[in-house]
Amino acid sequence: MKTILVHGVPDTPQMWQPLIDALAEDGHTNLSAPALPGFTSLPPSGFDCSKEAYVSWLISEMERAGAPVNLAGHDWGALLVVRAASLRPDLVNSWAVANALPERDYNWHQTARIWQTPLLGELFMALTGKDRLASSLSSAGMPQPLARHEANQWSPHMRRSILRLYRSAKNIAEEWTRNLDKLPERGLVFWGDDDPFVPVETAQRFCATTGTPLHRNANTGHWSVVEKAPEFAALLKDLWKG
Repeated sequence: MKTILVHGVPDTPQMWQPLIDALAEDGHTNLSAPALPGFTSLPPSGFDCSKEAYVSWLISEMERAGAPVNLAGHDWGALLVVRAASLRPDLVNSWAVANALPERDYNWHQTARIWQTPLLGELFMALTGKDRLASSLSSAGMPQPLARHEANQWSPHMRRSILRLYRSAKNIAEEWTRNLDKLPERGLVFWGDDDPFVPVETAQRFCATTGTPLHRNANTGHWSVVEKAPEFAALLKDLWKG
């Protein structure tokens, strides 16, 4: 059964390599880690980089698999996974997400609010160089070599895609929490307790509402799936067996 790994912002599929390595130890290799359109290359013609466009893209990836898939998402990838799974549960065998969720009481973090503000967002992007981004990613829990790799992908088309995505999502807490009752039962939430962007209380509220198991990791930041890749891999394998 195919597993689709969906990265977030400002990442690339490379962020999944520690998890891919951990899963490969037990022979789990039927994995796909596609790049969000506009992140590692220019977006396709007509692709507006809105949150709805990215959900449609993910559903197309799921349909292409030809059978129900396992989904795993981090950050914006987590938001896309929850939305796609709630819209097309028929395409999902299981879902697992980390460190971002559509939840009614969550307010966007400061950087997101800056990106959502015209002109200010563009200025902030222009002032965020690759060295500054690498330092920020590392301080938020990403290992330095991976942080440097991801920062080197910080391109004009990625920055434009991120601004369009965030500006389409100002009301996501309302718009993407209406179908959570349609989520497939086989799912889990994985979290770093020290996430500076999305507090663990967001996960607690979501999981209380949906009945989803929450797996918390102390002394772990936003990139929990990288910092705790073996632990996440073990949970995924148990989830898939179930």
